Amino acid sequence: MKSIGIDIGTTTISVVVMDCHSYTVERKYTVKNGSFLPTGNPWERIQDVPLILERVREVLEEILNAYSDIAAIGLTGQMHGIIYVDKDGNAASPLYTWQDGRGNLPDFDGRTLCAVLSEDYGVKAAKGYGMVTHLYHVKKGLVPAKAVSFCTIADYLGMALTGRSRPLIHISQAAGMGLYDPVAKDFRRDIAEATGMDLSMLPTVTSEITQLGVYRGIPVSGSLGDNQASYIGSVTDGENSVLVNIGTGAQISVLSTQRYEGSGIESRPLTQNCFLLVGATICGGDAFAALENFFREYAAAAGAPDVPQFEVMKRLLEQQSDQTEAWKVRTTFAGTREDPNQTGAIEGIRVANFHPASIVRGVLNGMAQELYDLYVNIQTGTGISKSKLIASGNGVRRNGALQNILRERFGMPLEVEQNEEEAAFGAAVSGLIATGTFSLEQWLSI
Repeated sequence: MKSIGIDIGTTTISVVVMDCHSYTVERKYTVKNGSFLPTGNPWERIQDVPLILERVREVLEEILNAYSDIAAIGLTGQMHGIIYVDKDGNAASPLYTWQDGRGNLPDFDGRTLCAVLSEDYGVKAAKGYGMVTHLYHVKKGLVPAKAVSFCTIADYLGMALTGRSRPLIHISQAAGMGLYDPVAKDFRRDIAEATGMDLSMLPTVTSEITQLGVYRGIPVSGSLGDNQASYIGSVTDGENSVLVNIGTGAQISVLSTQRYEGSGIESRPLTQNCFLLVGATICGGDAFAALENFFREYAAAAGAPDVPQFEVMKRLLEQQSDQTEAWKVRTTFAGTREDPNQTGAIEGIRVANFHPASIVRGVLNGMAQELYDLYVNIQTGTGISKSKLIASGNGVRRNGALQNILRERFGMPLEVEQNEEEAAFGAAVSGLIATGTFSLEQWLSI
């Protein structure tokens, strides 16, 4: 038997076919999303919903024609953004993505809606969060006339596949929209009403990974937020594991039965009684990419071919003596979530260590240190201590030196998740959970 996992990303759509006996990826598909719609507003980031569905259906049909033993379809995708739906469950708008900036426009007596929500109601919500986008439309009279509710793109895919007319969204997606109440496990209806929203438009929220309906006789589960799906797709020992994911950005995720929000730490719902404590760095793998671009730019200026320098950087590290002290690099090159204006820094430069490898190792050390500091914040605030490090994402999967540095910095054995489509794999697992094959607690060994 097989399970399909679908991950609708901002730039790509990833689909995996998972073998239900070995829990391995039997086949994977990656197609370009390519659905951004041109607009006259530089802050506006919207995507073509019918085009996204067309591309998903093409892959889905190819899989169903090739496999006759599909047991479930699970869904995930880009969080925060929203689509409006009409009374029949059809899209009544484009997808307003998580990158959309209307919530940060100073259109309300010189203030942005993010500022209004923070200053007047004491809640944090960023631009691109669905409830912020919806509130902007409410205030400006821009809610589509046919709209009766809204949901994420992955939730809408579930509706389209199963014929549902009203959204049913998991708490992991609801929390990503903003104005979420972690105690009631629902939206902050008091604030929604006070700001002028029609409460009947809010989607129904569930804490269960549930079955939405069927597509061609195959059970389809409700979608999970992509962070939560990636965790499920990477970790099978939640009690003892810390997950670090390094791609363009980087984040650390720790499973907890207690809700905690400290400096740089978010508490994201996973189940009725479990949270992911998540700390994210803004640069992540981009810090290393920025350094590569620095070397590449210099090499090209010196007359060398304009080619990637990652292999050269790797050789430099291999040739450097372990006794050579690395530069101390703070890799907050794009600020932090707490302080966007913070800059990076380099210290510890001496004549004896004035070598290219010293800054290469220093940047890798800095990337690991940022993540470790977030883990210490979680430890200090909760008393939680883990014993095993799981690493995922291409930023670490393809960088043996970074793997070693993470292992040393955290003082834990490290396992590298080889599956490159963690979120889609987690979605495939959630599809089986929705059918009752096993529970999430069993999958995570908690």
